[in-house]
This record gives sequence, C-alpha cells and structure tokens, in this order.
Amino acid sequence: MTELENILGKENIKYNESMSKHTSFKVGGNADIFALVDSEEKLQKVLKIVKENNMPITIVGNGTNLLVRDGGIRGIVIKYTANNYEIKNDKVKVSTGISNARLAKILLDNNLSGFEFAAGIPGTIGGALVMNAGAYGGEIKDLVEKTKYIDLNNNEIKVINNDEQKFEYRKSIFQSINCIILETIFQLNEGDKEVIKQKMDEYAKKRKESQPLEFPSAGSTFKRGEDFVTAKLIDEAGLKGLTIGGAEVSTKHAGFIVNKGNATANDIIKLINKVKEEVFNKFGKTIKEEVKIIGEE
Repeated sequence: MTELENILGKENIKYNESMSKHTSFKVGGNADIFALVDSEEKLQKVLKIVKENNMPITIVGNGTNLLVRDGGIRGIVIKYTANNYEIKNDKVKVSTGISNARLAKILLDNNLSGFEFAAGIPGTIGGALVMNAGAYGGEIKDLVEKTKYIDLNNNEIKVINNDEQKFEYRKSIFQSINCIILETIFQLNEGDKEVIKQKMDEYAKKRKESQPLEFPSAGSTFKRGEDFVTAKLIDEAGLKGLTIGGAEVSTKHAGFIVNKGNATANDIIKLINKVKEEVFNKFGKTIKEEVKIIGEE
C-alpha cells in the first residue's frame, strides 16, 4: 500500500512476509503485510489508514513468546520498534520497542538496580509488560510506575498507573484490551555497578546451564502450576525427549518445547496438546501454555 510506504519507507513494509523470520520459534505462515513502526507519530498515521481500510490488525514485539500458526496472519502485523529512553535520578522512561537486554545494559551503565532479573528475558519491554515477565524472584510489576498506550478502539492515548495495569502472574490488563503499549516509567534503585553486573552474570550463567538456549523456542512453554512445578510433572511423566515432527520436549528442561530444525507450528501445537493430555492423565493436573498462539490454521 503506497500510503503506508510513504509514511514508513518501503524498506519497513513487507508483503507476504514469513513470520518465521519474526518469532524465536522460527516457524509460522505469512503475514499479508508486516510493518515496522519506529515512532508514536508514524503509528498514529498508520492506524488511521488501517481503520479507514477496515484492516485486521495484529501487534507483535520480538516474537519471543509467540507461536504463529502455519496459515499465517491476515491483515497487517505491526511491530512497534521505538526505543527511546530518558533517565532522571532513579527513574527511567522507556519506549516499549526497546529490548530487555538493551535496557538492562543502559541501566547497568547508569548504576541503576532492580532490573537485573529481566536482563536475560528475551523480547521487548512491551512484551514484558503484557505478560508481567519475571525470573529469579523478580517481576516487571515490581518496577512499573505508569504506562502509556494507544487504545485501538478509538486511537486515544491513555496513561494508567501500576494498580490499573492489573498485574498478576504472567498476566496484565494489556492481555484483555485492544491496544499498543507506547512507553512506561520504571522506578529503580541506585546501586553499585559491580554488584549489578555480578547479579546479571550470575543469572545469565544459571539460564545457560538450565535452559536449551541452543535451539529455537519461545522460552518456557508452560505456566507454573498453582500447587505444582509444571516442568517437574512433565519430567516425571517421562515426556523429556518426546517428539512430534521437528518439535521436541527439551531433554535439558522439560518445561521447554524446542524446534530441532524443521518443525512446523502444527508440530509444536500438537506436542503442546500431547504434553497437556499426558500430564492430566497421569497426575490429574491441568497445565496451561505460557506461549501465545495466533494466526490461521
């Protein structure tokens, strides 16, 4: 569409774009239109065109907690890539297109502590807010002061505080409203650079030792249970190494399903369902996937 190309530049619009290029699972069908949008101003112009043309719209971040079905995605997929930041004392205002890893490095350089747990979480700040990302006892909700987003129902800009974001375990209000998160403000603590770095290095070492980082995945595939450790049940059910097509229950960490190289989205979905079924049959426990599944069959 010429109008979109004029706003974003031809290089930032792709047609019939394979979503395998934009998800950490490295699978998924084609998006009709894939658009990279790097500012709030451009985003508002794009959304106006999208609304006028009544196009279905899907919002993605770095695709690290996403599984796109093999039939792909109709309409337009928007990846918001704005990555500005502004630090004042012990607060940082940050655009949601910035990656967790990059923000962690910026905060380290500015002697700000509190974000170390998120340094190794793949994905963007936007994705971290949507799912209240967490690791090693920390969660995004512990840092957020307020967040700005655009309501896609009327394209209005709104700002909400921490309580209004309704954070729960791997959950936030952003999973139930039609929006694009634009920026957030984190409250951090002044810290010692060496101590911050030591903590980040320690978490990175733990991650490398315990997770199958050598294969494409979407991180932890399943949510933790209310009264059980999901990966432990999957392991005890004898499912480590179980494969369907090119998808495998990791032999290193039973909570991960990985792409061994030639998996389809359908292979991964079938394996997710098989794991859920086996765990329920053996232990009477219902497990839920953490990864978000979108797109057409």
